[in-house]
Amino acid sequence: MTDESEALAAARSDVRQISDSRVLAALTHPVRRRLLDVLRVDGAATVGLLAERTDQAVGNVSHHLKVLAGADLIEEAPELARDRRERWWRLTPGNLRWVRADFENDPVAEAVAEAAGSLQLERQAGLVRAWPAVRSEYDPQWHQGCAVATETWLRLTPEEARELAADLVAVLERWAARPVPEDGRERESVFAFAHSVPARP
Repeated sequence: MTDESEALAAARSDVRQISDSRVLAALTHPVRRRLLDVLRVDGAATVGLLAERTDQAVGNVSHHLKVLAGADLIEEAPELARDRRERWWRLTPGNLRWVRADFENDPVAEAVAEAAGSLQLERQAGLVRAWPAVRSEYDPQWHQGCAVATETWLRLTPEEARELAADLVAVLERWAARPVPEDGRERESVFAFAHSVPARP
């Protein structure tokens, strides 16, 4: 096994499948989703640091962190605290996954899954829409070919659609799991997402 395939296998085994609608509900708020994103990109942080990075009041961030901790989506990192009053938070281990089919037999759970899916799509589209407004803040070499939009129509069976979905996930997992090279080059956080859905033109 190569280092790359070992990293990919580890990433796939480190998946937390969400099937509890209460945990999914904890994700259905834009501020909580943003806090999770900041912790994923920047690592562990205090309430004050998270408030600064998200432009939220400390009390508001503290409330949302309690909800996320109650859903076991974040945990304290006491080893980072410099004194008893300082509290650091980090993501709990595992990449989160959920599928709507797991919530289909309960109307309340179905509504939560629907809301979570809508929030996820709004967040993804919002990040893509924001790029033209913020691109001037980036080095010009980021302006050429680093942001991509692509689409196509396919004719697939359900089995082939699942295979396509797995391929798309695998590509992103491979890049997410790769060790960041220690070559002294500066790297920016890059948001990548993919969708494939049954649809009609």
